Parts: sequence; C-alpha cells; structure tokens
Amino acid sequence: MEKDPLKELRNRNLRNIALITVIVIIGLIIFQSWFGGNKTQQEVNYSLFRSMVANGQVASIAIKDNLGTGVMTDGSKFTVELPNDKTLYEPFLRDNNVQIKYEPPSNSGWLLSVLMSILPIGLLVIVWIYIMRKTQAGGGAMSFGQSKAKLVQPETTDVTFADVAGIDEVKEEVEEIIDYLKDQKRFAVLGAEIPKGILLVGAPGTGKTLLAKAIAGEAHVPFFFISGSDFVEMFVGVGAARVRDMFVKAKASAPCIIFIDEIDAVGRKRGAGLGGGHDEREQTLNQLLAEMDGFQPNKGIIMLAATNRPDVLDPALLRPGRFDRRITVPRPELKGREEIINVHLRGKTIAPDVDPAVLARQTPGFVGADLKNLCNEAALLAARENKSVVEMVDFEEATDRVIAGVRRKGIIISKEVRERIAYHESGHALLGRLLPKADPVHKISIIPRGNGSLGFTLQLPLEEKYIVSEEELTDKLITLFGGRAAEEIVFNDFTTGAYDDLKQATKLAKRMVVEYGMSKKLGPISLAREHVDVFLGEEIVKSNEHSEALSSLVDSEIRRLITNSYESARDLLSEHRSILDRLASALLEKEIIAGKELQQLFSSLIPEPVS
Repeated sequence: MEKDPLKELRNRNLRNIALITVIVIIGLIIFQSWFGGNKTQQEVNYSLFRSMVANGQVASIAIKDNLGTGVMTDGSKFTVELPNDKTLYEPFLRDNNVQIKYEPPSNSGWLLSVLMSILPIGLLVIVWIYIMRKTQAGGGAMSFGQSKAKLVQPETTDVTFADVAGIDEVKEEVEEIIDYLKDQKRFAVLGAEIPKGILLVGAPGTGKTLLAKAIAGEAHVPFFFISGSDFVEMFVGVGAARVRDMFVKAKASAPCIIFIDEIDAVGRKRGAGLGGGHDEREQTLNQLLAEMDGFQPNKGIIMLAATNRPDVLDPALLRPGRFDRRITVPRPELKGREEIINVHLRGKTIAPDVDPAVLARQTPGFVGADLKNLCNEAALLAARENKSVVEMVDFEEATDRVIAGVRRKGIIISKEVRERIAYHESGHALLGRLLPKADPVHKISIIPRGNGSLGFTLQLPLEEKYIVSEEELTDKLITLFGGRAAEEIVFNDFTTGAYDDLKQATKLAKRMVVEYGMSKKLGPISLAREHVDVFLGEEIVKSNEHSEALSSLVDSEIRRLITNSYESARDLLSEHRSILDRLASALLEKEIIAGKELQQLFSSLIPEPVS
C-alpha cells in the first residue's frame, strides 16, 4: 500500500514543531537557572537580613527588582527579598555602613514568566494533536470500537480455486456460496435460501484459511477477513463494539462475505470455569450471536469461520440460523495428496525421476501444510548440494527429515550399540514382512535423527484405510514388539531403545480392549471414559464409573493381549533367526535400505508373508 505524501508531510511538520517546542522550553529553563539569578546562593529572610546588617556582617548589597544580592564581610554571598518601600531599608543600610548599588530593572521578567507558564501547556496541546493525528491513520485514539476486519478485494489476491487441491467436496460446497452471490435470482426462483453461515472444521494445516483466500479471489464481492483474537481487548465493551461496527460495514457493502479465522478465540462456551462469570469475551460472543441471527435479519451477508476446536464452541453459535452448515476439511487421501504435491511442485525445477504418486504414498497422514513443507525442504536440500534440479533422493531425505527429524551427523555411536540398533530395526522390519495383515515395510534406517531416535522402520499402507480389523491391529501390535524381542533373542538383554515401542503398544492394546470391544471376556462393550474439561463449563465426571471387578478384568485383558503379542513376536523371530541376522548385516553395511532395494532383499530372504 502506497503512503500518502500529504499525510507524511503533516506528520513530519508536527514532529518538527514538537521538537522545537521542547528545545525552546529546555533553553528557557537553562536561561532562567543560569541568568535569572544565582540559585546556588544562600537565601535569607528579611528579618535575618536586618540582624546581619545590625551586627556589621554585611559589607555591600546590589539591589535589582526588590531582590538584593549581598556580600558579607567574610566574602560569602546571599540573596534577600526586600520590601517595595525603599524607606524601610535604605536609611538602615546607610547607617550601618553598607554600600548600596542599584541595578537597572529587568523588562523581560514578566515575559519570561508568561512564557514559562504558557509554553508547557502549549507543548502538551501540540503533542496531543500529534498523537490524535497519528492514531487516526490506524483507527483513531478514540476509536477502539471500530472493527479490525480487513476488506479484501478480488484483484488484490492471486489465490484461486486452482491453488486448492485435495478437498474437492469442500470446494463444491463453497462454490455454491459464490454462485449464490453472483446469481441470487436462480436460487430465489426455487425458493432456496443459502446458508447464513458455514463453519470450516479440520485439523491444523488442512487448508481452511487457504480456502478462504481462494474464496476471496473468486467471489468478486467484498470480503471481510478478521481473526477471532482481534475482537477482544483489555478494555471492557471493545469486542462487542467491534462486532457491531463490522456488521454495519458489511451491511453497507452487501452482498459480501465475512470470514472469521480461529473463531474459537471468541466463540468458546459461555459460563466457562468452575465459578461461571461474565467477562469481556462473553459480551463479544453475545453480540456476535445477536448480529448473526437476532431481531434484525442480515440479508446478503454470508458468514464463514474456521476452527480446529469445534468441541469448545458455544452451542448457540452452532445452531441453524447462525452456522447452518458445518463442513469438515479432512486430511487428504492418496489422490488428494498427489494433487497437492503437484500444486506445490509448480515453479520448482524437478528431475524426471520425481514421481508425485510415489511421494503421496510415502506421506500417509500428511496435510497440505506438511506437503508444502516437504516440497520446500527438498528444494532447500537440492540447493544446499548445488544441484540444478530437485531429485527424488532429495524428496526421500526431506520425508525423513519431516517424519524423524534432521540427521545427527555429530553423534558418535559405538560398534556394539550400532549393532543393537540394527537388530532392533530389523526385528520390526522382518515382522512387518512376515505378518500377513501388517503394513508393508518401505524403509529401514539406523541413522540417528533429530527427534531422538537412533533408527526407524517406516511402514506404509498400500491403500487408504477407513476401518481396521482386529487382525490388522493384532499384527501391528506384534510388529511393535519386534525390536525388543530381537534384542532379547540376540543379546539376551533389554535396553531403553524400546521405550517408545512399549508406549505405543500399551496404548494400542488399551484401545482395543476399552474402546473397540476386542476382548472375548469383556464382550462387545465400550468402556471409554468421556474426557471433558471442567474449565469449559462441563460437569466433572465421576471417577468411579465402573466396579473394581470390571476394572481389574480390563487390566488383565490388556496385560494378556500385550503378553501374547510379545510372545508371538519372539517366537516368529526365533523361527527366522538366520533371516534376522542377514537383514541386520545388510543394514549395518548400508545404513539405509528402502524402496525396490528393500523389496529385492526381502524376496531373496523370504518370498511371501506367512499366514
């Protein structure tokens, strides 16, 4: 945005005036202290002065404007205020042999006094005017209640729906809004009413804000953007005033779209906390509720909002008439990840061996922000190596960096520890190959990474999974114990390297028993406890939901499932000990085995997974 030269000139002039005024006042103060009288001299009252004269202690005195500056017989000086009537002190001074000297009166004293009285006030006025002018450029010092919503024009953004990939269903929903804004008659003929509000819900990085930017580029109507945290300030009533002002501006620009990002900052449940209360945030929320669907309807205003915490929003905000439609922005599937990668590969010089389909399969669970970071990391790695193109190996390394962290090149690992790590990861990988329902192993590495791991085994599913069977979960549980079981078989000892595996296995076994009902003794029952936050106004859940006998049975079933899985892992690895040794030796030699090389190694060791 270009700066206004006239405004810059006014601000510069005000600054110059304020600076000159300060310099003049400082100069007058210095002049008054240096030339307006010697303030360092001793001041005496008139009675003491007469006593000093009577005792012969005063040698001479210089009188100016009824102010006497005297010199004592010992050479010290003093000042005294004299009466206006000279007959009261002049004869007395002459009788006591005091030399009198009259100096001409000062004509600038009254002017200096006036200036010293008026100039500080004038300086305060000038500074106040400067502050008012300065703050008016950003909303005004007295305009805290004005909305901070930014008006986005379509021509000011270069983000369109072409930049949004992997969420086609969500794009169709919001495209309906844009069609309504462009041609309202087509909907009115059928008696259809467009939703007043759309709430975009999804995990962080799934593209909610990016979708809003694309709407701003496609809508061709005024688009107001504001963050939820911009409403609430430390001043009471400011948030509600900003909400009112925002809707006043929106009504004047209708038809238009208002987008509130991170609405959970202002839309949390009312009555939160153990003691309830009515704070500034609740006042803001009340005003927002009234404006969205209150006594006066809002025609032509469509509300968009985004959050990754829909569970904390106030129910009144989510009812029909306010946010009529809730759209979940999901994590992209395999095809969606490939489309997102293609979007982020634009403008990058990539080698012919880079296959977005392979990258999409290697990144299950990644959201749009993760994939963008992945492509950028690969480009940075290629630039660091002075390459002219970004190769597939750069994407492989970037994937490892995102998943497991940066390589720790400075760490020194002994031969014994390195061998333990190789057997540990080989145990995971071999079980992932042997078990029929386990996810295929894509990569094995014994290179230390920045997340604290000394190695990792990456398993990738062949397709997206929406439901998981008990057999698949059991095979996954057995695979998690592969590292610890391999250490016991080879070294007859345990290390702390299996800490994370045990943690994940215990969590998975608990969910299988408590949540998924995969225990024959317990039967098809879910004992999952509803976790609520008392600081959101929820009731406190009692801790004694189940009997002690049932809780004991749950614990024994979890222990049984974990014990059986560990014994299965140990038995399988013992049965295929020779393959485990050969796999660990290959891993010690190459440090990383992945892709086709890993599949060829598996094929040479064991043809197909056992059933």
